[in-house]
Amino acid sequence: MTPREHIEDIRKTKFSIGEKLNPLTEDLHQAVKNLSGELYSKDVHFFMELVQNAEDNEYLEGVDPSLEFVITYLDITATGAPATLLVFNNEKGFSPKNIDSICSVGRSTKKGNRKRGIGFKSVFLITAQPYIFSNGYQIRFSEEPCSHCNVGYIVPEWVEQNPTLSDIKKIYGSATALPTTTLILPLKPNKVEPVKKQLSIIHPEVLLFLSKIKRLSVREDKEDPRQNTVSAIEIASQTEFVSRKNIDAQSYTLHLSAEENDGNGECSYYMWKQKFPVRQEFRVERRMEVDEWVITLAFPNGERLRRARNSSPGVYAFLPTEMVTNFPFIIQADFLLASSRETILLDNKWNQGILECVPTAFSHAFNSLVKTVEGAPTSSLPPMFRFLPVQVSSYKELNAVRESIKAKMVDEDIIPVEPEMEQRFFHKPREVGRLMPAFWTILRKARVQGVSLIKLSSHGRFVLSYSFDSKEYDPILSFLGVELVNDAWYVKCIQGTSDVVDRVSEDVYLELLLFIADNWASKFGHTNMKNIPLIKYADCRNESLCSISEIQKGECRVFLSSKSSHVSWLIDCNREFNSVTRLLFMPKATQEAIWACSGKDTLKKWLADQAKVGSVDVNKYAVDLLQNSLHERKLVIAYVHFLYHSADNNFISSREVDRLCGIMPLVDGYGNIIRSRKGVVVVPANGSKWAGLTDSNLWRKEGHVELGEHYMYSGYFSGKYTPEKKLLEFLIKHVAALDVPHISAPSDGITSVSAPLTKQNAFLLLDWIRQLNYKRVGIPQKFLACINEGSWLKVTLNGSPGYRPPSQSFLLNSSWGNTLQNGSVSVDIPLIDTSFYGESISGYKEELKTIGVMFEYSEACDFIGKHFMSLAASSSLTRGNVHSILRFIRFLRDKLLSPADFISAIKKGNWLKTSVGYRSPVGSVLSDKEWNVASKISNIPFIDQDFYGDEICNFRTELGLLGVIISFNRSYQLIIDNLKPPSCITSWTPEVVTLMLNCMALSKSSDKLVNALKGVKCLKTIIGYKCPGECLLFHHEWGCILQVVNGLPVIDHEFYGSNIFQYINELKKIGVVVDFEGAAKVLARYFRHYAKSASITKENVASLLLCYRELNGTPYKFPADIRSCFAKVKWLRSRFGDYRFFFFFFFFFFFFFFF
Repeated sequence: MTPREHIEDIRKTKFSIGEKLNPLTEDLHQAVKNLSGELYSKDVHFFMELVQNAEDNEYLEGVDPSLEFVITYLDITATGAPATLLVFNNEKGFSPKNIDSICSVGRSTKKGNRKRGIGFKSVFLITAQPYIFSNGYQIRFSEEPCSHCNVGYIVPEWVEQNPTLSDIKKIYGSATALPTTTLILPLKPNKVEPVKKQLSIIHPEVLLFLSKIKRLSVREDKEDPRQNTVSAIEIASQTEFVSRKNIDAQSYTLHLSAEENDGNGECSYYMWKQKFPVRQEFRVERRMEVDEWVITLAFPNGERLRRARNSSPGVYAFLPTEMVTNFPFIIQADFLLASSRETILLDNKWNQGILECVPTAFSHAFNSLVKTVEGAPTSSLPPMFRFLPVQVSSYKELNAVRESIKAKMVDEDIIPVEPEMEQRFFHKPREVGRLMPAFWTILRKARVQGVSLIKLSSHGRFVLSYSFDSKEYDPILSFLGVELVNDAWYVKCIQGTSDVVDRVSEDVYLELLLFIADNWASKFGHTNMKNIPLIKYADCRNESLCSISEIQKGECRVFLSSKSSHVSWLIDCNREFNSVTRLLFMPKATQEAIWACSGKDTLKKWLADQAKVGSVDVNKYAVDLLQNSLHERKLVIAYVHFLYHSADNNFISSREVDRLCGIMPLVDGYGNIIRSRKGVVVVPANGSKWAGLTDSNLWRKEGHVELGEHYMYSGYFSGKYTPEKKLLEFLIKHVAALDVPHISAPSDGITSVSAPLTKQNAFLLLDWIRQLNYKRVGIPQKFLACINEGSWLKVTLNGSPGYRPPSQSFLLNSSWGNTLQNGSVSVDIPLIDTSFYGESISGYKEELKTIGVMFEYSEACDFIGKHFMSLAASSSLTRGNVHSILRFIRFLRDKLLSPADFISAIKKGNWLKTSVGYRSPVGSVLSDKEWNVASKISNIPFIDQDFYGDEICNFRTELGLLGVIISFNRSYQLIIDNLKPPSCITSWTPEVVTLMLNCMALSKSSDKLVNALKGVKCLKTIIGYKCPGECLLFHHEWGCILQVVNGLPVIDHEFYGSNIFQYINELKKIGVVVDFEGAAKVLARYFRHYAKSASITKENVASLLLCYRELNGTPYKFPADIRSCFAKVKWLRSRFGDYRFFFFFFFFFFFFFFF
């Protein structure tokens, strides 16, 4: 039967076409329609079913099964479809049984209950009329019910044209024969874009678990490829098989390649296929005939192939589901799928049984991957651990698989460990420890430098292979439970691998120290790290190691140079002082490496704070040396050499040198070590200047240190040469080792100035004084007095040579000297011998002044004056000497020379004889008649003219210059200062009283006069002499009150004259009542007295009333207490002969004045 006859037979016998209509055909149509709709809810299922059908098809031997999808926009079916999808498969082709199957419901020619007929019907999702061209069959189906039998989907219809084979071949390509089977699917208008999209995102891994199809392609048929809207792809696979012994498993490598418009991709997959017997508790009806589960795991070697999607499926049931597992491998098995094919049925016990076998398959596969690759280096193993399911899956059931895999892995010897050798070693994750990356870096560098790490895993924990121990594997190692080694492991490692400290380069050694420093606080501070030899130091011979604890306990004092330029010098110097210093320095190479190290700040801070490694520069080292006992003379000298070269090479500043030199010990001239200095340092006597003026005893007495001669010699220190006298120059500069004239003056005198000095030494002494003055330091009194009073200065006296003390010598203008000597023949002036000293002596004017030499005319005058004063002090100054003094002053004035300096020298001396004894000229008085009244009240120091004769009066001008008062000229204060006691004043004439009041008025201090007059009856009143406190002074405006009663002590102004009224203030000071209020009180007192004794006369009353009248209208009013007195005293006599109170007087007064 031909294919066409076969189709006609189906139409006739099965669907009664041309025969009587079968009443069940409508129900059959509806059943097919419903079944198709329930099975496939998405457009994608047509593609999956077509791929599965192609995989299930049979192929001729030698044929590489392929499946091709071509979309064209030619309406080759004449159905009006906007696009048509053609599917080409090079299978054997449709057999009559196959045709019968797709024309039926529930019948299949395939094994495993996979129904080709139902699968094919999925194409109705995208097309209304699918076409099949295969093995001579040219048929189509329609989803619409057939007009002859009223059944759709499964009724075949022969196709003569639209399309023809030539139409199909044209699209496929004329260069190649058409594959055996072609499906033509004119697309529904609303399915064109979904189909194009689906074809554009076909996953390259779709062939991964297909055993037959080796190539799958998608392309678009357009004249201009640039207008293609479907992403073309061609996928190919290639397989290499390896069988496994002992277990029913196979491993093979599958290579997938994908060629696309925008590039090509390849990925090889390590495939593990293992069979497991189906356990009874997991059997299901749909798989009753299946006795083995075949589980395949795919491990992508590299980046998985992806296409137009962000995630790749992780579960396959031969074809991919849409389950994304987050696992880095793919699980393939004969899972039971949901009707949508999107997921497997997770609650199905068949599937659960499969999932329970996955961990075992994974364990076998993983061990095979890791351990059976012969010749592969250990470094190639870590990438394989990326296949571990580290990430959590979004499916609970798959997480159980993940946990089971983890449980198996942690009990497997799968972790590669150190050392990396030809013989590889694997251990369980819990037995393996990781190292910190920084320590790995150190170990690898140490290995390169020859340090053996063969025992790296011998310190209590297997060490993870370096190639595995990196950050990128952190999630994997965490998943397996591989943890860092504990802190103590590092201590054991460093201690057990001592070469890692002392046989590596300085850079690696510092890297090790920096590693320890960075982790000290968090890891190593509490461990035994501090007790292992770790810190390098250089002693006088070689390099050694000490522990941090030894440094902390002070058993070793290890130091660094705080300045890079000091390193070599400090180490060399330390060897010179090794007998006294306890300092040890880290080796030169180590220190230089520290300074070049990028982490030097961190490292130095740790060394200082935790390891207690000190840090010194040359200055601090020098201080430390001083704190140790430099007990030998050669060490003290060596210390100066050390400072000299340190300063010469700019290792220490001049200021630091000065400070160190100020506290360092010195060797004196007797070879003694002087550790403390009270005085200054003096240069050695040999070659000094000071030896010409004094001896060493003076310096010792002052507490000064005379340097020994060792400092003048040349020498070597740390390979450096010190020339002769260089140390002495250094000490002169920095210790201030001094010589005259730069040394400070001693507190005692110097004996050499007691006798004449040579010219050279005299100038040396003057230079010494000059330096002292320049420094503005106080010159000790004894030293200055010794020079001032010593007769060492050569002078001339009236042309004759001699030696005098500087205090008695002059360096004057020669004309002044002659003038002064001519004017005072009794005084010789000693002038410095300039012919001996030369003109250069004039350049030391200030120094000569300091030691007492006089230069100025004024000083000469002072010298002469002091000569006279010395005579006065010894009572040898005669009247003739005084006349000479006065004549000398007149001589100077006549020569137009100021006598002020001479006068200043003598005017304060008590050499002038006066009426009160010898006095200074200042304040003495040359008497004349103006002083007669004053002499009655004051002891004036009048010059004794009887002693000096009348000639003294001829020197009034000269005496005035000396301070003698030569005229009265208002010398009131002098009168007050020399006032006689009141008892000695016998006559109180108006002139005397007026002079005293005038003194009070014109003097700034009159208290003495006031006190003297207050208690003396010195004032004459109208009733006799009274004390000032008893007297009243008349006033013309209110004086009437002084006339009311008799006996008031009113000053007799007629006796004194009208001038008495000029001294109202002075009279008031001594107690005289001078104001109205005071006078009224005195009147009241007297009035009350007279009233009590009934002595008020009518004249008194008349005077009182008249006084009232006169005062009326004036500013002067009786005070209230006075008026009260008048009112309360009986002083008015009545007609009855008795006396009455004031109110009667008031009535009388009122009547008298107003009536």
